[in-house]
Amino acid sequence: MAAVEGREEHIRLAGIMKGLHADLRKKFKKYAKDFEQIWKEHCGDTETLRQYADAMHHLATDHWTKLPETRIDWCRKTILEYFHGGGLKKALDKVSRRIQVHKAKKLERERSDQLRNETDEQTDGSLDCSSDQVCYDVTANNRLRVSKEVSETHTGLSTTKITTDIGVPVRGKLRLLDVGSCYNPFAAYEEFMSIGLDISPANSTVHQCDFLHLELTDPDPIALSKEDSFDNLPDKISQLPRQSFHVVVFSLLLEYLPSADQRWTCCCNAYHLLAGNGLLVIVTPDSHKQHRNAAMIKSWRQAIESIGFVRWRYVKLDHIHCLAFRKLHTGEVRDKEVGPASSDMLYIPQDFHDDDHEDAEVVRHSGTESDNENNSRTFEELPIFWDSDNSN
Repeated sequence: MAAVEGREEHIRLAGIMKGLHADLRKKFKKYAKDFEQIWKEHCGDTETLRQYADAMHHLATDHWTKLPETRIDWCRKTILEYFHGGGLKKALDKVSRRIQVHKAKKLERERSDQLRNETDEQTDGSLDCSSDQVCYDVTANNRLRVSKEVSETHTGLSTTKITTDIGVPVRGKLRLLDVGSCYNPFAAYEEFMSIGLDISPANSTVHQCDFLHLELTDPDPIALSKEDSFDNLPDKISQLPRQSFHVVVFSLLLEYLPSADQRWTCCCNAYHLLAGNGLLVIVTPDSHKQHRNAAMIKSWRQAIESIGFVRWRYVKLDHIHCLAFRKLHTGEVRDKEVGPASSDMLYIPQDFHDDDHEDAEVVRHSGTESDNENNSRTFEELPIFWDSDNSN
């Protein structure tokens, strides 16, 4: 009896969450031209958002923790493997080898040009190190290289800024930004200096923030070298310094947003907030088999890599896709070009669903014990809509 009641409560809470998602998407499709106003009204609907946050909190802490490995477990394991288990070092070693190959090819081209033109003409090299560009440098005493660069980003921001690139070994706590955090689950782990952001926090450890309209300020390398650099953040955050975090986590966040443009903005903001070689971790639900939405994941990869990332890991678990992207460090050259990309490549299947289909998905529930168990597992990672540097 208790098990049946638990499943019913599980599905009731899931219905609250999915109902909000469906309603937001419905408004977006109907009033797309006025979506900024729709989003503003959504963020101001404190009672509905409070109910959503409460449902998410109870699902995450009362139901999802019963799994052998939760989405939070996977994120933590992946992050620690990357920074402390040799993942970052292997990625940087690969970059170093690539630089040597590019240099050798460049030298060969220059010699060929000299013989052909009988001059000492030298080509401009994109791999030459200078005072304004940091190339591969990994030492125990120089884990963060600082330089100035002028960049023009995909969000239209053009500015002179300080750049901090992460090298190895990485010491101290990892600065982790959990966007759409709800209850700041990563604060439970001593390896992280975790900052949780949400438009409707479930508890006082999470800061209220509309990540889509976050102001990005210049980084302070001196402050960032201190472990208490974010201890005095206000309850409501409207700005954060660029290149300040080792990790940005989007766990069940991107599918919450009804617009591909919004997902693109989130990924661009993550790029700005991460230091070079930082990690963007994305968890998004999908109860289908791996290849059902393979085209979507391929599209996401191309879009996100075009911003300035390279995929480090991808895993499809039973009901979720788990992705990790490394931010390219200053001066890094890719081993292959990324194709053209645009915000609409960050689509989700529900972008093309009609409202009746979504309403049916919210209430669908089977009667047999095995069906109930499958439904329970499906609702463990919501909403239901459907490695890498070393695994291209």
